[in-house]
Amino acid sequence: MILLMRPYKHPTPDEFVLERVLYALSDSIRLEIVRHLAQVDGATCGELDGGRPKSTVSHHFKVLRDAGLVHTETAGTAHMNTLRRADIDGRFPGLLAVVLAQPPLN
Repeated sequence: MILLMRPYKHPTPDEFVLERVLYALSDSIRLEIVRHLAQVDGATCGELDGGRPKSTVSHHFKVLRDAGLVHTETAGTAHMNTLRRADIDGRFPGLLAVVLAQPPLN
């Protein structure tokens, strides 16, 4: 039996809503994911889970995808995630740069 994973839905840049983007960035776990993705070409969910339960990580990625911050595609059995920097910058110029320039709360 072969299971086919359906592709994830991603909003187009003109569908991005500032409140949804800010909400997604307001959570420390999601912000940590975005910060990590800003420094790499892409990462699997497993690389970004921080030891958290799969259901929790799935929820955070759904919020990030729905806001337009992250693009997720299936690569075999893994999910590869990339930051949609160009799309976010095109819709909300400078927003991501300001957010990423802030030091983490440690």
